[in-house]
Amino acid sequence: MSWGWRLLAADFIISLMWVWSGVLNKFLVHRILGYGAHEFNGEIIRYGVSILNMFFFAFMGKITDGGAYNPLFLLSAAISGDFSDFLFTIGARIPAQVVGSVYGVRLILRMFPGIGSGPHLSVDIAKGALTEGLLTFAIVIVSLWLARKVKDSFFMKTWISSLSKLTLHILGSDLTGGCMNPASVIGWAFANGEHITKEHLIVYWLAPIEATVAAVWVFGILARPEKLKPEKIN
Repeated sequence: MSWGWRLLAADFIISLMWVWSGVLNKFLVHRILGYGAHEFNGEIIRYGVSILNMFFFAFMGKITDGGAYNPLFLLSAAISGDFSDFLFTIGARIPAQVVGSVYGVRLILRMFPGIGSGPHLSVDIAKGALTEGLLTFAIVIVSLWLARKVKDSFFMKTWISSLSKLTLHILGSDLTGGCMNPASVIGWAFANGEHITKEHLIVYWLAPIEATVAAVWVFGILARPEKLKPEKIN
């Protein structure tokens, strides 16, 4: 039982820190270093810091024995696990991540008023849902593959995962924000009073969850271990 409470605390704190890390990255590039929006050198620095940031959070997950900031990765693991783990993930861990993100954004806006407003949907709902769904499907497939094939190398696993997340984020940033993380989005949506809108629920929750389930199903088919051929008896 104590392990469960420690894991929930880790999920809450890591999710809170995750929303802060994105804001601090932009604060460093635009406020401290003085680079403008979409300026090439500033973007290179921001992306480099993002990769370092993902290494840091991967290490945090390792030392907390599974603490996470993204509900989709928890969901992909829970679908393949037993029913009690599934209930614990859905009923406790994901809510802890959501609450951590909401309080993280509240602290950000209290300390730095007007510093940001979170991701924006710049296309219609159908295109936004398709975008977030495809991005989520891709990153979940990559994560499942890494968990099976590169599980013994922390550096290589985190390096491939970080580059994949960053690439997919860039591809979707102009359309939906390229979030692939419902918990971090709801923190900003809650602060803006948009957490129960149709756009938020469909694009940033329903589509990614459906894509996660689909990715787990497809990966289970594609990565099914080959059956050994029976040896011929002479």
